[in-house]
Amino acid sequence: MQNRKKEHIEIVKNKEVSHSYNYWDDFVLVHNALPEINMDEIDTSIELFGKKLAMPLIIAGMTGGFKEAKEINEELAKVAEKYGIGMGIGSQRAGLENEDVEESYSIIKEYKIPLKIANIGAPQLLEWNDVVEKAQKAIEMIDADVLAIHLNFLQEVIQPEGERNAKGCIEKIGEIASSLTTPVIVKETGAGISLSVAERLLDTDIVGIDVGGAGGTSFAAVEAYRAKMIGDKVQEELGKIFWDWGIPTPHCVIELAELCQENGLILIATGGVRHGLDVAKAIALGADAAGAAGAFLTCSSIDKKMEVFLKSFKAAMFLTGCKKVEELKEVEVWTL
Repeated sequence: MQNRKKEHIEIVKNKEVSHSYNYWDDFVLVHNALPEINMDEIDTSIELFGKKLAMPLIIAGMTGGFKEAKEINEELAKVAEKYGIGMGIGSQRAGLENEDVEESYSIIKEYKIPLKIANIGAPQLLEWNDVVEKAQKAIEMIDADVLAIHLNFLQEVIQPEGERNAKGCIEKIGEIASSLTTPVIVKETGAGISLSVAERLLDTDIVGIDVGGAGGTSFAAVEAYRAKMIGDKVQEELGKIFWDWGIPTPHCVIELAELCQENGLILIATGGVRHGLDVAKAIALGADAAGAAGAFLTCSSIDKKMEVFLKSFKAAMFLTGCKKVEELKEVEVWTL
């Protein structure tokens, strides 16, 4: 498992694994030529899950479970602390099953991150007899404020050693959400969440949905490269076929926004988010916050990239005449 996680990071950093198209480019915020505000009046902060963030952004969970992952998560944690934003970590299965790699996740406890999100996978819920205990341990590992249960069945289908049992997941999600005092959200990992799936999740006690849609990193692509490395030509070809599979992130947001608002669920838009303008588009389409992963993993300086995120988000607010983040929800959006 440690080797697999390390391979994932190396592939994302060194290979082209993005979807063929980024769907945020289909949407344009209508320019306000007379904004009638001053830039220094703009407040980019929000409250999310009861925590105050300096801007509506979360560093989405990326890695953990091998030696080098500690350094990556620590660097991300430093930036999350400096800029006052949320941070998730990669799947904690490795840390739950092997204490030797636990520090690759728990390192983020040493930093004052306003919102920390733990992460376990839905496929593993079917394997563990003690799912609630495992979930609680994942939370305690990083002193998490929220637990995310991730859905990654596209990746599992392509992954040579993937786990392809999905029957019973929603029951396990419901069991965890109703048993923990820590809020639970459900997140996809690049293929998106449809309205019908979101409606089924209403039967559980989750408090939020991260749509994790198509447009950014394709885990079908990542697993295609891994299959090629071991000479599995069938799984490699499957990865190529399903490279662009998924519901585009902006369309997930549009489809789920009203449902989430009516039912008091937090809606997070992760998937293909490259800068603050994409974050502003996500808010305007109905999301409460956005998440980004690949943008930070493939850049030369995470600190500089975060500065670009903040400045471009603030610029988008200024150019649409918004002094507060919630005002972005009233901005007109054109579809190209």
